Amino acid sequence: MVSQALQGVIRSLRIYLGPDAPRDAMDNLYRRFIEPGGLVFDVGAHVGDRVSSFRRLGARVIAVEPQPLLFSALHHLHGRDPLVEIVDRAVGADAGIRELFVNTANPTVSTLSEDFVHQAEGARGWEDQIWDVHIPIEIVTLDGLIARYGVPDFIKIDVEGYEAAVLRGLSQPVKALSFEFTTIARDVAMSCFDRLSALADYRYNWALGESQTLTFDRWISDAEMADLLSNLPHDANSGDVYAMLAPY
Repeated sequence: MVSQALQGVIRSLRIYLGPDAPRDAMDNLYRRFIEPGGLVFDVGAHVGDRVSSFRRLGARVIAVEPQPLLFSALHHLHGRDPLVEIVDRAVGADAGIRELFVNTANPTVSTLSEDFVHQAEGARGWEDQIWDVHIPIEIVTLDGLIARYGVPDFIKIDVEGYEAAVLRGLSQPVKALSFEFTTIARDVAMSCFDRLSALADYRYNWALGESQTLTFDRWISDAEMADLLSNLPHDANSGDVYAMLAPY
């Protein structure tokens, strides 16, 4: 099992940090939200491709990653950087302990959401995904991270169907953030819109897949974005919604 888990991490390193990784596009995207000296929370840091981009842009980064092997990889890559703090926790609505469903062959889709695991079962494009290890993980909240590190300029959330729970642990608006969506769990994105609208007036855009490119030339309302997401073809699979406080 350890061997398979290591192979999964190596696969992620190859995909997200290999020579074909879209570094320039990623930097150009995040430059819209991040200035040198700013603070970024990377929730679900995985192998740290976004951490690297945030640091290239001059930000201080709090990288949160609960998977032990990925936490070790992050420490190897960024542990000597005084402007990166790596937190071996997960983020949720309330502090406590929850079970993490680990996909050892494809750790990028490990999740705290049992609903997400069930939604993936039998879904087209997800047939070979198996969450074969369950481990207890300590949960912190965004409010708790803010109390410790300060209010971030940007929060990136990529936690495989647990994004709405992460946002429920935030009680104040931040200037900008992103959250991942998948077409097998559109309800999670809808809950994210609801939570953000309760905090402040946000406007939205998205980047489909790993394009690292915003789709629209204007920022749109939550209702417009929700309608687009509802009608997005299943095979689009995933992407990231970006939210900015109005005026934007």
